[in-house]
Amino acid sequence: MRVIKDYLARVVPFLCCFGIGLAVLSLSRLGLVLWQADAVNDADAWSRVLLQGIRVDTATLCMLLGIASALYLLLPVSVARHALVRTTMAAWLALSLTVLVVLELATPTFMQEYGLRPNRLFLEYLIYPREVVSTLAKGHLVGAALALVLGAIAGWFAWRFANRMLRASAQASPHWSARLPFAALLICLAALGIRSTLGHRPMNPAMMAFSSNATVNTLPLNSFYTLAYAARDWLRHDPGARIYGGAADAEVVKAVTDGMQLPPEAFIDPKLPTLARRPPAYTGKPRNLVIVLEESLGAQFVGHLGGRPLTPNIDRLAAQGWAFDRLYATGTRSVRGIEAVLTGFTPTPSQAVVKQPLSQQNFFTLAEVLRRRGYDTTFYYGGESHFDNMRGFFLSNGFRGVIEQKDYAHPAFTGSWGVSDEDLFDRAHQEFARMHQAGKPFFGFVFSSSNHDPFEFPSNRIELYEQPQATRNNAAKYADYAVGEFFRKAMASDYWKDTIFLIVADHDSRAFGRDLVPIDNFHIPGVILGGAVAPALDKRIVSQIDLPPTLLSLIGIDTPTPMSGHDLNQRDRFQPGRAMMQYDKNFAWMSGKDVIVLQPGQPPRQFTYTPGERMTPAPSVDPELAKTAHLQALWGTLAYERGWHRLPAKSD
Repeated sequence: MRVIKDYLARVVPFLCCFGIGLAVLSLSRLGLVLWQADAVNDADAWSRVLLQGIRVDTATLCMLLGIASALYLLLPVSVARHALVRTTMAAWLALSLTVLVVLELATPTFMQEYGLRPNRLFLEYLIYPREVVSTLAKGHLVGAALALVLGAIAGWFAWRFANRMLRASAQASPHWSARLPFAALLICLAALGIRSTLGHRPMNPAMMAFSSNATVNTLPLNSFYTLAYAARDWLRHDPGARIYGGAADAEVVKAVTDGMQLPPEAFIDPKLPTLARRPPAYTGKPRNLVIVLEESLGAQFVGHLGGRPLTPNIDRLAAQGWAFDRLYATGTRSVRGIEAVLTGFTPTPSQAVVKQPLSQQNFFTLAEVLRRRGYDTTFYYGGESHFDNMRGFFLSNGFRGVIEQKDYAHPAFTGSWGVSDEDLFDRAHQEFARMHQAGKPFFGFVFSSSNHDPFEFPSNRIELYEQPQATRNNAAKYADYAVGEFFRKAMASDYWKDTIFLIVADHDSRAFGRDLVPIDNFHIPGVILGGAVAPALDKRIVSQIDLPPTLLSLIGIDTPTPMSGHDLNQRDRFQPGRAMMQYDKNFAWMSGKDVIVLQPGQPPRQFTYTPGERMTPAPSVDPELAKTAHLQALWGTLAYERGWHRLPAKSD
């Protein structure tokens, strides 16, 4: 008992500061929630915000105090009693509490301006102290002065409190053999607190997102936590496509807008260079839209594209709809496919915009344009939607709701990546039928996951292609089975005739680096279906970024959008077509048989590509084609940084 008492005495200062920090952050959050009460009420989020907030605050305080308390516990008695050590530890405790207080005091002003807790933009402002000080002095003098004064007062009290507590705790003298296991236990508890979960992924901001209101999604967080994540992302900053060399903004804009092949009058806002109005192919009552994004289903698994005979259902559907013979993914990860199909954004060497900080609000998606037109916009997924920040990105950019693994009451099958594709499609079908019956137009974004390593799916659904069951080929065949069952129900439903469907892969299962960019492994299936879609086989070269403008045209939406892709409904245009592909740090621009590959720090290289064969080096590089590839590659980085890939505010 004496050992435990001495041990507790040594860590009491940290426990007390932990409690004070938890109280400060919880009170601040309560104030913000009361301020944003209408939004919180609309999201029915009071309990969720406050309870999840305690979880985030605990992780934050474990991060700030956990390791420090363990190190202090390990110090020999003589060292712990030294004035310099006591001063250092008191300074750390006081600084930790003061930073928490100051950031929470700064939050209302920042949130009032940007609708979010302090983020990367907050950090970027610190680079410009003169402008920041001038802005605060002229527009937020009272708030800034109050934050500084209260922060100073909090720091002074925290310093005195920490000094007094540490002086008392230093009198405890547990033997090192007793301190060591307690310190190890403390480190383990701190690590668990920081992770805040026993799951395979630690807690992250996306896991806290649950609302279509971006402000509400930030309330469970605290401002130290959001800034810590922003700092981490900032440290990971890269130059984007400028690794291939820079160019003037105007030159990039001209190349991209010229490539869109629209008349000058189609571009309606010089502040958003690619914002353009396209006349839709269909002009009646707007139709529903369903996108089925198939995980890892490259052309090598698709029969009608010359792959293995694993997709009899998709092959049958391709014969009934508008099938693309040479559709190419923009990347090799799901977030890159989501980026292209949902937002029409071009690929870059950076992370996909789904995970980038500046695209977590006011970034264009199909969901946002359709939400403004009164559509229900829902993301359907069988796994955990916070993976790859999908949930946070979607809810902040147009989606009203997310249906994920926890929302399936009695799934028929659950694997490592969530419920099976059958469960996913059954739920989506039920929701579509319900909304159609209620007269509500809908946009459903359905993302499958069964065709993912370790390839888990229900038994006795398909005739296995090979043994054992859990193989990539068998999983692809099961994914096709689930798609076939969904479309069997959809075609017999009332909503079929009023809906446009797209089946498309996010990427191939793996891209083998046999070329600088292995184009064969970017070849994916794509089929547009619906009661109003006539069968057709499109042999043009098509990129994933062409699909979203094409779909909006088919469902009758004429809202101007910033997408640079082509509306493929114009069957006599865009010949022979072009595609762009990002393979790690290499970028490929394919136009007909000609391929330009850009590499960091290297001159452009040109190849000739024939499907099914390796690329062959061209005798020389076409300077105009190389320039086009370079400028097109730069667009994504430039548009992201300038905030150009968005819709105008409703008041514009």
